[in-house]
Amino acid sequence: MQDLINIYQQQPWLLFLFVGLISLCIGSFLNVVIYRLPIMLQMQWQQEAYFVLEKEQEKEPEKFNLSVPNSSCPKCKAAIKPWHNIPVLSYLMLLGKCHSCKAPISIRYPLVEAVTALVCLLLLAQFGMGWQFVSLWVLTLVFIALIGIDFDHQLLPDNLTLPLMWLGLLLNTQTLFVPLLDAVWGAAAGYLTLWSIFWLFKLVTGKDGMGYGDFKLLAVCGAWFGWAVLPNIILLSSAVGAVLGIVLIVVRGRDSQQPMPFGPFIAIAAWLTVVYPQWFTVTDWIPG
Repeated sequence: MQDLINIYQQQPWLLFLFVGLISLCIGSFLNVVIYRLPIMLQMQWQQEAYFVLEKEQEKEPEKFNLSVPNSSCPKCKAAIKPWHNIPVLSYLMLLGKCHSCKAPISIRYPLVEAVTALVCLLLLAQFGMGWQFVSLWVLTLVFIALIGIDFDHQLLPDNLTLPLMWLGLLLNTQTLFVPLLDAVWGAAAGYLTLWSIFWLFKLVTGKDGMGYGDFKLLAVCGAWFGWAVLPNIILLSSAVGAVLGIVLIVVRGRDSQQPMPFGPFIAIAAWLTVVYPQWFTVTDWIPG
């Protein structure tokens, strides 16, 4: 770590270039995670259901994970060559179309890659090279995966949220962000706050207002940054979510009764609260 700090101090542009390129490549991998992890979980749940019901599947499911099968065009099934998988650049070179059948490629792929690189560079600029930056780099990457999955499936997988919560607690045994006691209370308060809101809303309306994954994600925020940031995250995420919901209803005619994932707004609000507290603090609870 000290070598990287020395490089940052002597040649900051070199470290920014390194972090930017690595983050672009990781962003490409996050596209794979966003697409494949929900399918992997669905396959796992189906296998577990067959086991509980003591039934045998008609045929053995094909191997499917983050590396198998190789990426291919969803329309023509043509294999995606390595040189067609260069983050952002390949999309531009291919003019946003499959190299084989010319079917359009979703703009989301290069956007995820570019946003991943941008936010990681902003982290580096804000925190400099150190353990806080490295840990927030990991948190940010997992947040991006969670945001993509939640928008697509309204799902925040335990495979991502629970390890992230434990990682936050472990890091704060060294008081990386807050004292351990604040982190423990933060994890508990984060979960119980949304859990209480969920049940209050359900008792009043008879409907589910949010999913249990949201409780765990706010617990992650508390485990990393302590209980004091939670009111700010809740208020900021609620405000952003409400504004976006109204915009979608007005601009795109979205059904007001159609549920909208809350997890992405929690993650974004937490990131903004921690990285730019001077701009995105809306309560007086956050110690300055």
